[in-house]
Amino acid sequence: MLIRRQVIRFRGWALFAAVAAAVLTSAGCDAGGADSGPKAGAHGGGTVVAPGKPGEPARTLSASEAAEEAGVDTPNSADVRYVQMMIQHHTQALELTALAPSRARSASVKRLAERITAAQKPEIGAMEGWLSRHGRAGQSAGHDHGAMPGMATTGQLKGLQAAKGAAFDRLFLKLMITHHQGAVTMATEVLSEGNNVQVEEMAGDVVAQQTTEIGRMRALSS
Repeated sequence: MLIRRQVIRFRGWALFAAVAAAVLTSAGCDAGGADSGPKAGAHGGGTVVAPGKPGEPARTLSASEAAEEAGVDTPNSADVRYVQMMIQHHTQALELTALAPSRARSASVKRLAERITAAQKPEIGAMEGWLSRHGRAGQSAGHDHGAMPGMATTGQLKGLQAAKGAAFDRLFLKLMITHHQGAVTMATEVLSEGNNVQVEEMAGDVVAQQTTEIGRMRALSS
């Protein structure tokens, strides 16, 4: 999880660091006078290798181009849609986990539900705060559940609410594995389509954390 978070943050700040290095290099060359060697690039400042998004190659930019891109972090429609939908997605996960304390038989399933609750409840708060900061407060509702991958149907929720003991454990794990897989799909999509670094960080955490939990749940299901 830590490695994934570092990769996502690198994408957002690598251009800034590279630009700073290019500027410092250019300043050093200028201070050295004519005997310091040729300037790097037609306008001084050299070039910067900018990492691409997942599946895309790196690009070579001039220092001015890199500086311009480093300052562009405006959320696009993919960022906003992801946050709005993931709030609903997480909310349903909490509905599922809330049933575990009184219905699950397995202590491992109960602990898993507790971990999911502890992780996703503050994530909902963080996403609501993000919407508020970007003038989208109160816009997390209204998306069709059927449009979100992994969401349990009304019938599946009723079935889980009626189950107890080992039957609950089996159905809970089945539904939650599917739910997590849907969240990973949504997060992967916004990592390739979004533009906002904070959304990328949140999505990267979802991919890392929920992929790990899918493995745990599959082990409990076997």
